[in-house]
Amino acid sequence: MTRRTTAAFFGGVVPASPDEEQLAEDIGAALARAGLTLLHGGYNGLMEAAARGAASEGGTAVAVTLAGKHAAWGAFNPYITDEVHLPGLGTRLDHYLDSADLVVAMGGGVGTLHELSAALYYASTIRPVPVWVTGPTALGLLAFLKREKWLFETPTRPLGFLSAIASATAFAAQLHDLTDRKGAGT
Repeated sequence: MTRRTTAAFFGGVVPASPDEEQLAEDIGAALARAGLTLLHGGYNGLMEAAARGAASEGGTAVAVTLAGKHAAWGAFNPYITDEVHLPGLGTRLDHYLDSADLVVAMGGGVGTLHELSAALYYASTIRPVPVWVTGPTALGLLAFLKREKWLFETPTRPLGFLSAIASATAFAAQLHDLTDRKGAGT
């Protein structure tokens, strides 16, 4: 039996809205209730909201950052329970994606876009880790990518790993289904 244990969370330092920040907090709480460790950059904005949600449920939030940039980027948010400092962007993304049993992506800046692009490529070519996109900003990006044919399904690159999640309630329900399936050994 394989149990899901880790969720990589990609979200920006500047939330698009208070509703999006609340969604990130609700997601962090749901992940902690499901027993998943939260991996993210460790800084403020949506990352802090997700970590706050995880902390509210007794969960673990691990900051994964670049060793040479941490001093310039400032302190981690107060909800971080562990830190991983890696030497480069590639190593950092490999750590996220190789460790993740689930990837959650919300809105953000170019860093979040880079993380989401890497997750989509990874899940379609290397290992079909579930990638869940949520929040109005990220859902708008996903719709654009599909509409403009930047992201499309082929026989050799199916998109069954990808889900568009409309709300915190839908996220919790899908997470329950995912963890129940995995807990049952499927």
